[in-house]
Amino acid sequence: MELWLIILTVFFVIYILSGIRIINQFEKAIIFTLGKFTSIREPGFNIIFLVIQKIVIVDMRVRTIDIDKQQVMTKDNVPVHVNGVVFFKVHKVDDAIIKVQDYEYALSQYAQTALRDVIGGMSLDTVLVERQKIGDEIRKIVDKETDQWGLDIQVIKLQDIEVPDDLKRIMSRQAAAEREKRANIIKSEGDREAAKNLAAAATTMSKSRGAMQLRTLQTLDGLGPTASNTVVMALPVEVYEFMQKLAKKRQ
Repeated sequence: MELWLIILTVFFVIYILSGIRIINQFEKAIIFTLGKFTSIREPGFNIIFLVIQKIVIVDMRVRTIDIDKQQVMTKDNVPVHVNGVVFFKVHKVDDAIIKVQDYEYALSQYAQTALRDVIGGMSLDTVLVERQKIGDEIRKIVDKETDQWGLDIQVIKLQDIEVPDDLKRIMSRQAAAEREKRANIIKSEGDREAAKNLAAAATTMSKSRGAMQLRTLQTLDGLGPTASNTVVMALPVEVYEFMQKLAKKRQ
């Protein structure tokens, strides 16, 4: 009799020890008793009754799911290949387990569908420059649907947007033409400004006889003497007279 009592005691202790579960700080768990949801367990030390109870532990941290690369047709009928990533977290552990069979797979599929719908309503130019806007639109659509699954969508980011090679070449030529156009505009604006400055200088010098003569002398001084070159310049009579007056003053 005592032997059976010892055996039962040992069996009971093993049974209890086997039901010990440690739930981490970033996790929560739900308990099914005889197949029915009965409770949510918080982080820490927990015991379940094996055979009649089942525990499902869920990570409550922010996680990521990839949106697989897929071909999408834009509003202007240009095929592009797009992939992305979804940042999400579980905020209601019971809904995430009970209301959807595999919430990660379901989220991935729904995000792909939403991505096709959003990009399909935009032109290629918009898709290429409005990544943040596209991600926000997809997040709103996905978050609204998956809230009933106990999920909270933090952010959705588009990673790669690939266009056909022939279209890449066309876009490259367009970009080069646009850069050349901007360079020509800048050059023409510079030429226009320089012409204005020259016109203003000419007007100023024409009003002052001495200024024109002084400018001529500065030009001569800038040429400088060289051993191998002889510079011959025709000077206005006014310059000659100015130089004579200057020489007389020095005498």
